[in-house]
Amino acid sequence: MKLGDMQQNPRHFINGRWEIGTTTGVSTNPSDTREVVAEYARADRNQTELAIRAAADALPHWSHSSPQRRADVLDQIGSELLARKDELGALLAREEGKTLPESVGEVARAGQIFKFFAGEALRVPGEVMASVRPGVRVDVTREPVGVVGIIAPWNFPFAIPAWKIAPALAYGNTVVFKPAELVPACGWALAEIISRCGLPAGVFNLVMGSGREVGQTLVDHPLVNALSFTGSVSTGERILKAATARRAKVQLEMGGKNPLVVLADADLDQAVDCALQGSYFSTGQRCTASSRLIVQAPVHDAFVAKLRQRLSTLKVGHALERGIEMGPVVDRAQLEQNLAYIEIARNEGAEHVWGGDLLQRPTPGHYMSPALFLARPEHRVAREEIFGPVACVLRADDYEHALALANDTPFGLCAGICTTSLKHAMHFKRHAEVGMTMVNLPTAGVDFHVPFGGRKESSHGSREQGRYAVEFYTTVKTGYMLA
Repeated sequence: MKLGDMQQNPRHFINGRWEIGTTTGVSTNPSDTREVVAEYARADRNQTELAIRAAADALPHWSHSSPQRRADVLDQIGSELLARKDELGALLAREEGKTLPESVGEVARAGQIFKFFAGEALRVPGEVMASVRPGVRVDVTREPVGVVGIIAPWNFPFAIPAWKIAPALAYGNTVVFKPAELVPACGWALAEIISRCGLPAGVFNLVMGSGREVGQTLVDHPLVNALSFTGSVSTGERILKAATARRAKVQLEMGGKNPLVVLADADLDQAVDCALQGSYFSTGQRCTASSRLIVQAPVHDAFVAKLRQRLSTLKVGHALERGIEMGPVVDRAQLEQNLAYIEIARNEGAEHVWGGDLLQRPTPGHYMSPALFLARPEHRVAREEIFGPVACVLRADDYEHALALANDTPFGLCAGICTTSLKHAMHFKRHAEVGMTMVNLPTAGVDFHVPFGGRKESSHGSREQGRYAVEFYTTVKTGYMLA
């Protein structure tokens, strides 16, 4: 099936067959809202249950398949993603609004993730131990957790599904994948590649539709053994309560209100570059975005002036246009939420430094200028995740004050610091209450072969990505044998 065909009518993939939906939905191009990217099938609870049962039926065979077979499948998927990164990147830019270079890079990362887990399929860990009893042998092995429901967000429609689907398949699980409704064409494109890699029917299933229908069925169904979700805190909390009530395994990646600390000894140009990339690239639509810029008093004014100047020249426009640095907001609802928070910031007394205005471009789209405020810790713009190109600067008296401000949040995904002091860098890495730290780097930007995740309200359960993914997608069995 060709990409052009997909864009007309993405369908579900259930038990090895492409299926139509009970209703249809439409995704549009946020850079040009006149353009329909896809008219896609939307599943109901019955179709979702068919996909779950297909995955359950396929589990006994796939869970006992050879590691080499699983590795070959994942390597094939990764190779095709890498070979088609330009084509699929253009689709991602059209449907989600991420700039073309970022979109192509994301597809390439998805390919690298599949190839990484192709190797991991051959390296499933285990142990042989001596028993405390003479003549007894003990071995510890890992087995698939079972049927895995995957609920993915819209902001990384290739990379995040890849880092959930790839380890699930690598360790012998079967999958039911629900992409976000804003990016069905991207979800379909990934599923179409997976559908041709030689998996037995039912091992991988794609069901598109609403959280109320598809998502809730995955959460509630007794045959779904594990759920991996990335999205909002409120939805994650509901999933956790419902799924753990029936003792399903749950992995959640949710919100962030990530700090970037800039100390007085920092390279200021480097710090501004870290802030610009971390706060505003991908239109600020990243859970790792640094929306709180905590700047030590001696360099506060100079930092704000330099960042304001950079923001004034930031190129905002159509995601496919050459030279664009920030694309549109993903949809009208998210744009309205961003604008509402900007109004809240003004009403609460935060000082407006730059941006936050609707922009007109040659094509009708969800364009806004990047916004920057000077805020106090109690302001909502400094406490609540906005998920858009809106950041605030908080003034810190010294390093200790900056660290306290950095940790003064219910979230704990990542935190960055810009400094030339090894002492402060090492102390910050140890004492920042987060899952990931960055020194003289943007908070957004992580590697695919190391663990990803946070603390507090940002994450729940085992880490994603890298070798640590084995903790979620497998269960441990201890065996005893009389030698």
